[in-house]
Amino acid sequence: MKKQLILTAGALVIVASLFFFGRTVATKSKAVVPMPVAGKTFNIQQFIEDAKQQLTPSQVLTLGKLENSVTRGDVSAQQIEANTQLANFWKDSIHAFEPYAWYLSEAAKLDKSEKNLTFAAQLILTNLRGEPDEAKLNWKTDLAITLFEKAIELNPANDDLKVGLGSCYVFGKGRSGGPQETMKGIQQLLEVVRRDSTNMKAQLVLGVGGYVSGQYDKAIDRLQKVISAEPGNLEAIAFLADTYAAKGDKPEAIKWYQLSKRLTDNPDYSKEVDERIKLLQ
Repeated sequence: MKKQLILTAGALVIVASLFFFGRTVATKSKAVVPMPVAGKTFNIQQFIEDAKQQLTPSQVLTLGKLENSVTRGDVSAQQIEANTQLANFWKDSIHAFEPYAWYLSEAAKLDKSEKNLTFAAQLILTNLRGEPDEAKLNWKTDLAITLFEKAIELNPANDDLKVGLGSCYVFGKGRSGGPQETMKGIQQLLEVVRRDSTNMKAQLVLGVGGYVSGQYDKAIDRLQKVISAEPGNLEAIAFLADTYAAKGDKPEAIKWYQLSKRLTDNPDYSKEVDERIKLLQ
């Protein structure tokens, strides 16, 4: 029964998170659930080649010019500009997230600025949270981890970067790679809260990590701490409801689901919550 509760709870988690982390380019996913390890891989270059087959002749011409400018660029600044233009092409003209993220990350790595590395990393982290495809999830997670690590090298004292890195393991590899990957993220986050227990971003993701890894009592403690400090934190409330549901505490789960409905005041979200509550009753 608990396994069923965990799987069905994931849909509400992603609905809640969409209110906080709207995607730049991507379609909505209906559920985020733990995935089995299958070693699936995603090839971005093949994805781009396949996507080209759907372009109009005018778009093919524009894209070809941009791609050629990358290979001709003999200095870093030219390559950064070319990759940035390619990223914008895939985002604005094609609305394809994966090529956009790829070229944006390539530009950020060449630029080597904390600001651009962080922007690209956070963008990909936000997107991967709703990624249902295991191969894409693994690819996006690895990409975001690389960017966060490079940003941390530039600013080792930035706790937001460490929270982001830990979040990649919890929301990414923790779902596809199992508990050991979740624990890598939790260690990053614990490093932050040991220095600053009032860092509610870290406390929230630690609570999610407890939920994902099945440590429900620890998850409840963390999430309650966040809600005490931030009573209107919808994401913490939604995860707390899911955690109580997974633990089998139906009255508490329903109580927190109902609170999330009142705070959200959104018909689509309320419908998802009502369906979830029916499963519990």
